[in-house]
Amino acid sequence: MRIDLHAHSTASDGTDSPAELVRNAAAAGLDVVALTDHDTVGGYAEALAALPHGLTLVTGMELSCRLDGIGMHLLAYLFDPEEPDLARERELVRDDRTPRAHAMIGKLRELGVDVTWEHVAKIAGVGSVGRPHIATALVELGVVPTVSDAFTPDWLADGGRAYAEKHELDPFDAIRLVKAAGGVTVFAHPAAVKRGRCVPESAIAELASAGLDGLEVDHMDHDTDTRGRLRALAGELGLLTTGSSDYHGSRKTCRLGEYTTDPEIYGEITRRATGAFPVPGAGGATGA
Repeated sequence: MRIDLHAHSTASDGTDSPAELVRNAAAAGLDVVALTDHDTVGGYAEALAALPHGLTLVTGMELSCRLDGIGMHLLAYLFDPEEPDLARERELVRDDRTPRAHAMIGKLRELGVDVTWEHVAKIAGVGSVGRPHIATALVELGVVPTVSDAFTPDWLADGGRAYAEKHELDPFDAIRLVKAAGGVTVFAHPAAVKRGRCVPESAIAELASAGLDGLEVDHMDHDTDTRGRLRALAGELGLLTTGSSDYHGSRKTCRLGEYTTDPEIYGEITRRATGAFPVPGAGGATGA
């Protein structure tokens, strides 16, 4: 089995619609794909309606968290999307994205960048506006060559010149909320140092004690040594290890299935989940 547990659609900051995402996952030879848009479950219905035969969909979400001033992302899988406490918190995070984007655009204009809200909103389309959409605008304006180059201290990285804070969850609260909704939690790209400061390993141990289920080890932002170190840490802490593409369509260079999760680990994730279950494809619509 080929299993990719981290992918984004236009419901957040990907460039594939949810329907396109599942069709592209099947075309890439995946057996299982997880839809993990940022702080939203808005792409579920479209993805499920278009799900091809032979592909299983894992419903999920990537929650924005902050610990001791350091941003981190928590992948949540197979939770009940209607559970009210978790739904309330994800909406708070999502709703704060628009004023935050306005604040970052204002800072960029003060730095002499001729970016507008209308430009960024057009890029975001139906998705919730986030930093990747602003980064794409900077690429289109010729300010930086790639989206990744926008995530530096000069521009949009945490603490950067054009950075603005938003409402984010305490990860201990996030773990509690996801577990109460019957879900499973994995710390996304925990050592992606190119993105900014990372949560220390001592804090990962505390998160494990609080119920964190796993670490996303095999990821494009982790080199070979980092993957080895994280795998050893996961072993010490009794955490599951996953691998994923973190696919964003054309917004990033990663490909669906570039990194994958071991089927035994996937099986353990599904065994632990009680809020929702993987959905096998029944053959969805070919249009849309």
